[in-house]
Amino acid sequence: MARFLPLILLALIPVTILAVLAGAAVTGRALDLPQPGRGPVLRVELPASDDGVPLPEIAGEERGGEESDLPLVVIDPGHGGHDPGASSEGMQEKDLVLRLARALRDRLLERGDVRVALTRNEDRYLLHAERYEIARRLGADLFVSIHADSAGEATEVAGASIYTLSNDASSEAAARFAERENRSDRINGQEIAGQSDAVNTILVELSQRRTQAESAEFASLIQREGAGTIRFHPQPRRSAALKVLRAPDVPSVLYESGFITNADEAQRLASPEGRARFAEVMARAIRIYFIRQREDLLEPPAALEPAGEADGVADTDAEADADTDTDGG
Repeated sequence: MARFLPLILLALIPVTILAVLAGAAVTGRALDLPQPGRGPVLRVELPASDDGVPLPEIAGEERGGEESDLPLVVIDPGHGGHDPGASSEGMQEKDLVLRLARALRDRLLERGDVRVALTRNEDRYLLHAERYEIARRLGADLFVSIHADSAGEATEVAGASIYTLSNDASSEAAARFAERENRSDRINGQEIAGQSDAVNTILVELSQRRTQAESAEFASLIQREGAGTIRFHPQPRRSAALKVLRAPDVPSVLYESGFITNADEAQRLASPEGRARFAEVMARAIRIYFIRQREDLLEPPAALEPAGEADGVADTDAEADADTDTDGG
C-alpha cells in the first residue's frame, strides 16, 4: 500500500485545488496556491459572490452633486438577453420596453428635478431580485418596471394596465400574468436563486404597508394622468405576487404598456409619437407623486390607511388641476 501512496496523493492534487477554488468562490477571497517544489506562487483573484449585479449610472446626478436631494426614479425595462418576453410579427417585448424606458428617462431629465437610473440600458438579462435590488442599493424613491402584454390568439385585446404587489391576485388573469412573468427566472425548469435571501426574510412579515399604499397611490396617478391620452384596459388596476415588485421599502409598480399581440397597439407603442405620449403621461404622474410626498413631509403624520384603500387618494378635479399646473406642462 505504501508504494501506491505517492500516486494516490498525486491524483488528489487536482481535486484539492478544485475544492480550494470552490471555497474561495463562496468567500470571494484571493488565494495563494503553492506550486510543487519551490517555484513561484500563483495568485488567483476571485470575485465575491455577494457583490451583486453592478450598479448602473445615475443620470441627473450632476445637478445636485453626490449628496443630491433630488428624488431618484429607477426604471426597469423588462426581460432582455435570452428572455425576449412577448413577441408578435417580428417585434419583441424586450426591445420595445427598452425604447419606452429610454424615452421616459429623457423626458424626466428635461426638467432637471429628478434623477434617473435604468436597470439595463442594453440587451441583457437580469433576475427579478437583481432588478429591485438595484433600486434598493441605489436608494431609489420610486421603481417602475415597464412591460408589454400578450393575449395569444386574441389579437383584438388591447389596453395598458398597472400592477402593484399583493399576495392575492386581483383576478385569475393577474395570477396567470404573475406566473408567466415570475417564470422567466427559470432555466430548464430550475429556479435561479438571487444573490441573497435577506430581502425574502424581510418580506416574510410583509410589513411595508406604507410602501404598498404609496405604490397604489402612484398607480392611481398613472391612470388619472393617462385618461384621454393612453388607452387603458377595461380593468387597468391589478395586483399580483410579482417578484420584481418585492422591494419592501421602495414604492413600485409594473406598467403593462399595451398588448404586443395587437398589431395597431404594438405599432403605436413602437412609434416616436407613441413613446412620447407614454413618457409625458408617466413623467407627469411621477412629478405629481413626488410633489405629494414633499407635502406629506410638511403635514402632521396621519394614520395609515390599508393598502387596498389607496385608490381613494385620487382625487377631486380641483386637486388634479392644481397638480397638473404645478408640473407646468
